[in-house]
Amino acid sequence: MIYPGIKLSRRNKNRNQHNQNRDTVTFKEKDFLPTTRAEMEARGWDQCDVILVSGDAYIDSPFIGVAMVGRMLERMGYRVGMIGQPDVKSDVDIKRLGEPRLYWGVSGGSVDSMVSNYTATKKFRNSDDYTPGGVNNKRPDRATLVYTNLIRRYFKNTVPIVLGGIEASLRRITHYDYWQNKLKKPILFDSKADVMIYGMGEIALEQLTRAIDEGRDYRDIRGICYISKEPVHEYIQLPSHQDCLDNKEKYIDMFDIFYDNNDPISANGLCEEVDGRYLIQTPPCDYLNEEEMDANSKLPFTRELHPYHRKDGKVKCLETIKFSIMTHHGCWGECNFCAIGVHQGRTIRTRSEESILGEAKDFNKYKDYKGIISDVGGPTANMYGYECNKKLKLGTCAHQRCVDANHLCSSMKVDHSRNINLLRQVREVEGVRKAFVASGVRYDLINADKKHGYSYLKEMVKHHISGQMKVAPEHTQQRVLELMGKPGKQELIDFKKMYDKLNAEEGKKQFLTYYLIAAHPGCTEKDMHELKRFTTDELQMNPEQAQVFTPTPGTYSAVMYYTEMDPVTRKKIFVEKDTKRKEKQKEIVVKKDNFRSGFAS
Repeated sequence: MIYPGIKLSRRNKNRNQHNQNRDTVTFKEKDFLPTTRAEMEARGWDQCDVILVSGDAYIDSPFIGVAMVGRMLERMGYRVGMIGQPDVKSDVDIKRLGEPRLYWGVSGGSVDSMVSNYTATKKFRNSDDYTPGGVNNKRPDRATLVYTNLIRRYFKNTVPIVLGGIEASLRRITHYDYWQNKLKKPILFDSKADVMIYGMGEIALEQLTRAIDEGRDYRDIRGICYISKEPVHEYIQLPSHQDCLDNKEKYIDMFDIFYDNNDPISANGLCEEVDGRYLIQTPPCDYLNEEEMDANSKLPFTRELHPYHRKDGKVKCLETIKFSIMTHHGCWGECNFCAIGVHQGRTIRTRSEESILGEAKDFNKYKDYKGIISDVGGPTANMYGYECNKKLKLGTCAHQRCVDANHLCSSMKVDHSRNINLLRQVREVEGVRKAFVASGVRYDLINADKKHGYSYLKEMVKHHISGQMKVAPEHTQQRVLELMGKPGKQELIDFKKMYDKLNAEEGKKQFLTYYLIAAHPGCTEKDMHELKRFTTDELQMNPEQAQVFTPTPGTYSAVMYYTEMDPVTRKKIFVEKDTKRKEKQKEIVVKKDNFRSGFAS
């Protein structure tokens, strides 16, 4: 038997060959991938090689993961069909393209379906930015599971089903499910799928597709999960699913190991026993390098909603993503309530300036482009263009963060100079009237960059924000901030002084708006009163909104919520679980107060 991942090189030998074949397929710029039988026939196809099923309508944008997958497969020479938001109560949609030759690719969509469908207090959301018309009536709960069951119902003994996307990726091991309030098995055990590509998985996608096409055993491919009857002894053995059910500290142990094994350089494979079978996670696949990221940005996206869906109305998400530019992948901020580090990775991968400027110039081809770029950024906008040299050589550090509530690692040399130069060049691109930076910005990194931080913020104030700049302190109480993995409140105070000073220098009246979280593990009503006092006295503003914390899979905060323990010290912490008291925490900070004259709102 060939065990997966044993003695694997970081890059499979055939990757370079695949890269050489990338430009052999020609495209028509305005073509969508087919989503109807008529479109297939117009291309002369009798069968698709791969059919992708998604919880989103088919939006052909580089910001939509399943669209990127489709375009990558198309570049490889495969015939790809798309089915967005299929009717799950009939076979009309799932059967309209027939059965694929190689495999089905299933994603819950750009947003986890349970997060998309429910608020933090478990109220159903009426709107969906990825559904035509904006009405939330087409994305089922647990969409990944529903779609795999739908395929199995109407296609007996079909080709493999491959899971991907954030919903599946964050549920790949035993995980806490907030909506059912229990630990659930790895999603492959609850679904009827054959294999999963986890994380961004671009290289795994190419290699898995080739392996299935050539009839090869794919279990030696990095970046996948599958179920085995036997363990892989060379991999790290996680606490079993039953161990996690029986002992909350075992669950923390499991998540610690899982979290520390997400880097392509330093990670090992993982093996978890579940009811006598085994979840096998091979080590992560390589990240794309700059050249490969640039190549993906040139894929022929239409940046439109497919005509099949337009009869039902527009999709709101296009208002922000159509003319936005993704400059990089990854984030090492490691906020405990955020899953970006687990899904995208904690190492920054950047596109070249030439590629980004080319994309900005290409916007002029669109009739509805008015010279406004909605966003030039990434998961954290001001992480573009620099990384820790130690991490690039050895991978992420185990049990040590780049940044937390108390300090920035001395090995991380924050440098905004490349980002400053990029923004200046974007402004000079023909046709650009305004280029906003709407992605999140870490103000503690601006403070830390003594050489270029002030200049970067000056560029932002002068050119790249519109009336207000959004920052995310989330809280101000040190004990809560430490559990969140967020910087201390003094960082915010120092940043605000710099921001206000620059606005005064530029003669502008631009304000800061603040993302705040209520009812995070460790947060009490007293903490929210202190937060309210801080916003009133120090920030001189009245928060208009705060969000109640949602425990999402793949995050340390969800681990805290379930176990009611600090995962570092293993000491018990307060966790608010009563819905009404969660809402009360939120109301404490957003309650309207009367301000003295001259306070900004």
